[in-house]
Amino acid sequence: MHVDPERPVVRVSQGAQDVDDRGDPVSPDGTDHRLALTFDAFDARHHTLWLRYAHTQVGSRAAAETVVDATCARLLEHWPHVLTQESVARYAWALLKEEVAWWLDDHDRESALVDTAAFHAAVRKLLNHEQRDQFDLLQREIGLYRAIARLPERQYDVVVLRHVLQVPDEEVAEYMGIEVATVRSHVRHARRRLAKDLDVRETEAEE
Repeated sequence: MHVDPERPVVRVSQGAQDVDDRGDPVSPDGTDHRLALTFDAFDARHHTLWLRYAHTQVGSRAAAETVVDATCARLLEHWPHVLTQESVARYAWALLKEEVAWWLDDHDRESALVDTAAFHAAVRKLLNHEQRDQFDLLQREIGLYRAIARLPERQYDVVVLRHVLQVPDEEVAEYMGIEVATVRSHVRHARRRLAKDLDVRETEAEE
């Protein structure tokens, strides 16, 4: 999906009142007030997941908040246009990914997925299950996430949303603007690719 690459003037929603960057109310007829309410509702539904995804990519809560705030500013600045899109969730997802890419480029970094999701998943397993070789488990977990990072973009998004962030298939489909069956197809193809990349039997890549 193509979105406007230019970052707009920041506008924020303070409660239900939309204001410009000078703090002056806009549109006294109430149009912007109503638009702000619809944006607030949309943001409330998706904000937490945006933060969780951004965190897997940029590596810290503070940086994730910066990325998501910039995404929200762009959405709110062009909210009437955004509402005309076939899928608002998909459009917002594309903007979020642009902001992540810009942040990583600005800070000369690669995605932090390996350093965040891999570590926490491995630690959870180490704490919850007895393992003969804990070091081997950690190495395999990190290898898996590095392999995920090499997946094609659509497969990568599906795997991160579905398996790293534990988002249901229906919500993954909504974010990506695809059918649930396509989500599951991406998962199957990703599993085959990961099994080949990691040189393991495909059954070991199952949920």
